[in-house]
Amino acid sequence: MKKVIVILAVLSLGLISFTTKEIGKSSIEINIGESFSLINDTKDKVSIHTGTGFVSLNKGSKTSIGCNVGKEVRWAESGKKGDVVFKITKDMCGKTLKLSELIK
Repeated sequence: MKKVIVILAVLSLGLISFTTKEIGKSSIEINIGESFSLINDTKDKVSIHTGTGFVSLNKGSKTSIGCNVGKEVRWAESGKKGDVVFKITKDMCGKTLKLSELIK
């Protein structure tokens, strides 16, 4: 519980960048306060999991996604995560990206 309070206090200080590493997982860099926009320029309504929550995007709509480098954005259906659409990279931060260009 003390760790959670300390982390929340540090996060509330403003724009900071740090790297975390978990055993058995790749390193994830988190840029607090940074994000990127994702535009659904496909022909269909889509549902995705942004790494932190589920988002439904109508054709032509846009959402903001936190720039958690290393996190995976996945397709979603009925509140469940599906296949990976793309992995968030540092060069995405602060930009507006088109979904059609990120689909593998």
